[in-house]
Amino acid sequence: MVCLPATCDYLNCSFNHAATQPVIPLEFIRPWFLLFALPLAAVVIYYYLHSLSDFPPRQRLVSLATRMVVILLLVLALSGLTLLRSTNELFVVFVTDESLSVGKEARESTRKFLGEAWERKGNNRAAWLPFSKTIGKLQEDVPEKQDEPGDADTSTEKVSPEVKADQEGTNLAAAIEAAAGHVPPGYVPRIVVLSDGNETGGDALASAAQSEIAIDTIALPGRSDPEVQVSAVNVPAEVQEGAPFYVETVIHSNHEDEALIEIFRGDHKVVSEKKKLSPGENRLQFQQSIERDKLAVYTARISGLKEDTLLDNNSDSGLVYSSGKPRVLIIESDPSLIRDLAYALEDEGIQADIRPPQGMPDTLADLQNYECMIVSNVPATDLTGQQMRIARTYVQDLGGGFIMLGGEQSFGLGGYYKSVLEEILPVRSDFEKEKEKPSLGMVLVIDKSGSMNGDKIEMAKSAARAAAEILGRRDQVAVLAFDGSTFVISEMQTADNKARISSDIGRLDAGGGTNMYPAMDMAYQMLNSTPAKLKHVILLTDGVSQAGDFIGLAQTMAAAKMTVSTVAIGDGSDAELLDSIARTGRGRHYVTNDPTQIPQIFAKETVTASKSAIDEQPFIPQVIRATHALSDIDMENAPFLLGYVMTRPKPTSEVILATEKGDPLLAWWRYGLGMTAAFTSDAKTRWAAEWMTWPGYGKFWTQVVRQTMRKGDARGIQVAVDRLGDIAHVSVDAVNEAGQFLNDATVEATVIQPGLKQEKQTLVQTAPGRYAMQFPTPRQGAYHLEISVKQGENVVYRQSRGLMIGYSDELRIRPPNEELLQAVASSSGGKFAPTVEEVFRSTGQGTTRPTPLWPWLLGAAAFLLILDVALRRIDFSLFYPFNQVKAPMNGA
Repeated sequence: MVCLPATCDYLNCSFNHAATQPVIPLEFIRPWFLLFALPLAAVVIYYYLHSLSDFPPRQRLVSLATRMVVILLLVLALSGLTLLRSTNELFVVFVTDESLSVGKEARESTRKFLGEAWERKGNNRAAWLPFSKTIGKLQEDVPEKQDEPGDADTSTEKVSPEVKADQEGTNLAAAIEAAAGHVPPGYVPRIVVLSDGNETGGDALASAAQSEIAIDTIALPGRSDPEVQVSAVNVPAEVQEGAPFYVETVIHSNHEDEALIEIFRGDHKVVSEKKKLSPGENRLQFQQSIERDKLAVYTARISGLKEDTLLDNNSDSGLVYSSGKPRVLIIESDPSLIRDLAYALEDEGIQADIRPPQGMPDTLADLQNYECMIVSNVPATDLTGQQMRIARTYVQDLGGGFIMLGGEQSFGLGGYYKSVLEEILPVRSDFEKEKEKPSLGMVLVIDKSGSMNGDKIEMAKSAARAAAEILGRRDQVAVLAFDGSTFVISEMQTADNKARISSDIGRLDAGGGTNMYPAMDMAYQMLNSTPAKLKHVILLTDGVSQAGDFIGLAQTMAAAKMTVSTVAIGDGSDAELLDSIARTGRGRHYVTNDPTQIPQIFAKETVTASKSAIDEQPFIPQVIRATHALSDIDMENAPFLLGYVMTRPKPTSEVILATEKGDPLLAWWRYGLGMTAAFTSDAKTRWAAEWMTWPGYGKFWTQVVRQTMRKGDARGIQVAVDRLGDIAHVSVDAVNEAGQFLNDATVEATVIQPGLKQEKQTLVQTAPGRYAMQFPTPRQGAYHLEISVKQGENVVYRQSRGLMIGYSDELRIRPPNEELLQAVASSSGGKFAPTVEEVFRSTGQGTTRPTPLWPWLLGAAAFLLILDVALRRIDFSLFYPFNQVKAPMNGA
C-alpha cells in the first residue's frame, strides 16, 4: 500500500500511519505530476517509430528503454516520491522562562537542567526556546553557563531599559504555541516548560489543550532577592463628598524591614508615617475624606527600606470618585476679573474654581473633577496642544461641558482659528468683514534656513495658509522667505486668491543661512506701495540673523503706519532683538518652543491686525430661540452689553441669543457625549459691566452652565471594574426607579487610554440587570470609562469610572503557580516535575520520518541521460555485431 497525499498531508501522514507501517513505505507529495508520464512516453514512442536513424534495431530499442526510464525517474522526482521510515526519536523543546519574576537561582537551575538533558539525549534531538513577554530564538546548542542580560542582578538600577521592557511579562501561552510550531516532522514531539507559572498575558491552559503535544512542566522558584512591594491601593469606587473612608495600602515583603509610607492625593502629600513590615502581607489603613474633588488619585509610595531589589514596584495608585455639588473650572487670564461670576455660581449651589492659563488641566484625571470648564479671555498661544486635546476628549468621550467667553483674547482674536478647541465650539472664528472696516495689507516673512527643516517649516506653511484664509476679500497678502537670500514666495495680491496663495506657499522649503534684514526691507517696500489702510508684518525665525539696522528699519515702518510682530521659535533665536523690533514696530512679540503653536500665533496676529473681530457698540441681546435655560429670566429688560467678538455659527449649532446685527451671542451644540457653548461677549467689567448689577446675572449664568455641564445620574447603576492580568473586566448592574432589574437596555462604555486612544464598546447582558465587557490594559497610567445606560434613544443613567494601572504584574512577589503548571501537564498528557531521564522517556509512540528521494532519482536520470546520448550518437555495432546472424553449418 502506498500512502497518498489525497487522503493525508505530508505531516499528518506520519502520525496517522505510525502504528501501521505501509506495505510499500512510499509517499507522493505531488501525485498529479504522475499524469505527465503517459503523454511524455507517447511522444517518445512516436518519434521512435518515425525515426530515420540507421542504427541497429537492438541499439534503438535500448535507447528507447533508456529514455522511458529517464522520463519515469523525472516524473517520480517531480511528484515528490518520499520514503517513509518508522522512528520513535524525540524532538524535545525546552521552553525556559527568562522574565524578571525568575531570579538568579532559578536561572542557574535551568542551565544545569539543560546541561544534563543535552548529555543524556542520546539519538534524540533537543532545542531550547527562551521567553518572557516576547519569544526568543530557538537554539539547538547547549546553553553556555554565562550571565545573560539581567541575569546576575535584575534590579532596576542595573538592567538596561530595553532588556527590562522585554522581561517585564510572562506570555507562557505564546511560548507553548511557538514551541509547537518549531517541531520538525519526522520526530515524536515533546515540550518541557521551565517556569514559575505566573503568566501576565495569554491563556497557557488553552494553548496547551490545542497543541496536541505532550507538555512536561517544571516549577521554578521565585525570586529570592530581598524585595518589598506595594501590592495594591484599595479605595472605594465612590464616596460622598466629605464622608470619611479608608485608603488601604497592601504591602508585601519577603523579609522584615521598616519603610516610610507616603500617601498622595494627586500631587499633595496627605500621609507620611514610618511602619515596621513583617514577612508576608501587611495591610495598613489611613482615613481620608474628599471635600471638593470629583475624582481623586491616591498614590502610596514606600522608601527608606533597608533591603530592596526592584524599585518600580514601590508605588501603586487607586481612583475614587466623589458625589456632591457640581463643580466648574474657570480659566481666566486675570483671575481677579472673573470672581463675580464664580460668586454668582456658588450662590446657586455650583462650586467654582478659578485658575490662570498655566493651570489648564493637562490630564483627564484633573479635568474629571469638574462637570464643566469655562475659558474666559485666554489666547490659544497660552495653551499647549496636549491641553486642547485633553479638553476635546473630556467633552467628546466623557460627556463634559465646555464654554468659551468673549474678550480681546478669545475666539479669532485669541488665535483659535482651526485649532482643536475651535473644532468643538458651535461657532467659527473666521467671518466676513464689514464693508466699513479698513482693508489690511500684510506680509508674512518666514525664515527658511536649514534649522527650520522638518516640523518647523511645515507648521510655518500651515500658519501662512491659515492667515490667508482669515483675511477678507479686500485685504492683500504677500509671503516672503529668507535664508542667505530673500525669496518672493507669493506676490502681493488680494486674499481672495486663496487657492493660488496656498499653492505658492506649498513651494516653501528649508535650507541655507540666515539673513533677515533684506527680507524685512522688501516687506517694507511691498507695503509702502500697497493702498491698504492697515499694514502689518509678521516676522518668524528660529535663528540669529546677519547684522543689519533692524531697529532703524522698524522705526521707519512705524513712521509709515506699519506694525511689525515677531515670532521666535526655540532657544536658538535672538529673542532680545526680535522683542525690540516688535516694540519699536508697535506690534507683539511671541516666543514658543512648540512648532505646533505657530498656526495659532499667525491666526491671532492676523485677526488682531485686521481690527475687525470686535464690535464695541452697545446692544441689547435678542432672543432667537426660546429654551428652558432662559426660563424665569426677563431677557426683554436685560441691560446693554458693551461689546462682543464677531463669529459665525456652525450649521448644526443652536443660536439662542444674537446681537442686534444678527451675529451670534449665545450658541451651543452637542459634541460627542458632551455639550459646548459660546458666549461672544464677556462676563466681567469690560463688556458686561451693566449685566453684573442686573438681578438676572447670576441666574442666567447658572442656567447656562447647568444646560452645558455633564449630566451624571448614577442612582440606578453600580459599576465594578476589576483587572486580571492585562485584561480589565467591567460589570454594570442596573435597576429602574422601582428597584426592578433593567433588562434589554443598551449599555455603552467609552474607554480612554493613557495616551488618549479611545475605544467604544457595547456591554453584553449576562444576567438579569447585569451587563459586562472587557478591554486590554497594555499601558501604565489611568484608564477612564464613561458608561451610559440607554432605553431607546434616551440616556437614563450615566456614570464615570476609572482604573489605574501601575507597574507590571511581573514585578509582584508571588509564589510559583504550581497549580497552573500541573493543569498544563495534565491537560496535554505530559508530566509535572519530571527528571532528566523522564524527559526522554519512551511512551511507545512512533512516527514516520520522510526521506525525499528526488536527489537520487535526478542523479540516476542524469546518468541514464548520458547513456541515452551515447546510444543515439555512437554506433555500437562496430564493437558488438548487433545485426550479425550466425551462418548455418554445412550439412545442417
